[in-house]
Amino acid sequence: MLKSTFTPIFWALVPKPKAPKLSPNLIINSLANSTSLVRQNASLKQHQSTIPLSAYIHLPFCRKRCHYCDFPIVALGSASARIDDDPRVLNYIQWLCREINATQVELDAKAPLETVYFGGGTPSLVPPRLVSLVLETLKMKFGLSEDAEISMEMDPGTFDAKTMKEVMLLGVNRVSLGVQAFQEKLLNSCGRAHGVQEVHEAIDIVKLCGVENWSIDLIASLPHQTSDMWEESLRLTIEAEPTHVSVYDLQIEQGTKFGNLYTPGEFPLPSEIQAADFYKMASRMFCDANYNHYEISSYGKSGYECKHNFTYWKNKPFYAFGLGSASYIGGLRFSRPKKVNDYMKFVENMENGLVNSSGDGRIHAKDTATDIVMLSLRTARGIDMKCFEESFGSSIVSSLIEAYKPYVESGHVVCLDEERRAMGIDEVNNSLLHKTNTERRLAYIRLSDPEGFLLSNELISLAFGVIDNCMDCLQHLDVV
Repeated sequence: MLKSTFTPIFWALVPKPKAPKLSPNLIINSLANSTSLVRQNASLKQHQSTIPLSAYIHLPFCRKRCHYCDFPIVALGSASARIDDDPRVLNYIQWLCREINATQVELDAKAPLETVYFGGGTPSLVPPRLVSLVLETLKMKFGLSEDAEISMEMDPGTFDAKTMKEVMLLGVNRVSLGVQAFQEKLLNSCGRAHGVQEVHEAIDIVKLCGVENWSIDLIASLPHQTSDMWEESLRLTIEAEPTHVSVYDLQIEQGTKFGNLYTPGEFPLPSEIQAADFYKMASRMFCDANYNHYEISSYGKSGYECKHNFTYWKNKPFYAFGLGSASYIGGLRFSRPKKVNDYMKFVENMENGLVNSSGDGRIHAKDTATDIVMLSLRTARGIDMKCFEESFGSSIVSSLIEAYKPYVESGHVVCLDEERRAMGIDEVNNSLLHKTNTERRLAYIRLSDPEGFLLSNELISLAFGVIDNCMDCLQHLDVV
């Protein structure tokens, strides 16, 4: 399951240049030269597409809860790989389909889904006939594009070749394999229900069944994880030849077993410096193996980037259904209850017209700007400065460039022209002399790989400060 809050991976682990303070007078003076508010408002409406083309489906069932997991799940027990007749599974799927059917959709705001993502939990525990029921419900309610990307998270030991072929026949054409580590010791220590042998068996099944588009998930900074262990996991992943890899840094969450046992940065967890070295190693090895590091945690062969996740990175609206899932429709981020009984009551209220999970289309410029910055800076593409200026004005772009100048000099931030050629600091300074982005030639701002990505928390927070200062002076930018 992908969290609805996209927390950058690391705090500052490298030497930091001193950022300049932006004086209120400088901001107010530059705001006086802002472009037309009417044009900004119209562009902001255009920037925010209103028709969701993606849907996240939460299937919460697991054999047991992993020691690091704080997602809303239902533990079915470790004895069975898939529970065909478990009434809890069938009951949940029925409620899930009821939620889909109860979702209010305007006729002029309806289009076939282009991506569907089954997350969890462990979706591969759910019998294919019930997965089919969910897909048919989505198809009847929204429509489903013929070439839609349909992804499913699958854990080693929870499926065989027969199951894989069945879900492929349903239209599942992308698999995310939850490997996490290739060492028995690490898998045991984090409470995973599978072992290394099941990892290799799962990889063989994926290849045998001809799944072309598949991903391996890995977790860095596990307790007692060494550099040699991490290098081995990266090497074995590359040798398996997935078309995509996701690498997540372990987050210690309150209320989990790891949260009770460990403190981030303290033994047996790797230190912050070791965690940064793990990240650099992954970036180097995957890039050397011709994977594109297209997002902070994501590597893909050319053409195999996850289309569904680009919905998040581009701040586009999306549906979400099921326990604890969070949707983004009409400018509203809406989270469903995390407990089963509360979720069923929520669905009943939806059916009775007492709950509306969609916003009214009102777009708050400040919130939208911070979302765009946070999500765009996670990607190799970075912030599209032309679109950003059209939506929020030239003054905020100038202030953002000014704030990032020391980091351009230090190599943590990269400014690119329209040909995506890196601009030197003299070119960046010269761009500040121009009032509009067209005159500046600066087309994108992105974080460098890996050093800038490692500093992402601080750099994104700095941008938030710039946006706060500018938007406080332009509260009337909110679109009604």
